[in-house]
Amino acid sequence: HHCRRCGKCFCDKCCSKKVPLPRMCFVDPVRQCAECALISQKETEFYDKQLKVLMNGATFFVTLGTSDKSELMVCRLSNNQRYLVLDGDSHYEIEIIQISTVQILTEGFTPGGGNTRAIGMILQYKVPGSEELTQMKFTASEDFSCNKKLSASWLAAMHKVRKGGKTCRKL
Repeated sequence: HHCRRCGKCFCDKCCSKKVPLPRMCFVDPVRQCAECALISQKETEFYDKQLKVLMNGATFFVTLGTSDKSELMVCRLSNNQRYLVLDGDSHYEIEIIQISTVQILTEGFTPGGGNTRAIGMILQYKVPGSEELTQMKFTASEDFSCNKKLSASWLAAMHKVRKGGKTCRKL
């Protein structure tokens, strides 16, 4: 048998798992080797959960570069999943492939290893036609507790994209 993800041949015992593989246009679960099945399961979780959160968006105070002024903006992933779209008084579309670094900002760390929560992120990206990196800082709004939860979920999803496997980095 062959794994429908990597194409390598395996005996029935090593290639008996059937897992959904929607990103390769398989409608029903297909035979995959153990290694690929694990990757596909993580990918499916990402597509089912984190991707929806990123596309729905969240509200942040956004600061461009070294400016002291921040603007309240809705940040979301575009429908074609190629751009990070920011809407407020200003409008930005950052091509995902141009993003070079994402640093999640947290608070609540204790020396004993207590819980932390995401409160923002710093994003560096290349503007097409320029060699220099542009920086944006996103800070979760403290105004509404529901907005704070949405923002934290969005940041957690963004973190999973950046630390995820090579398949999730494509976004």
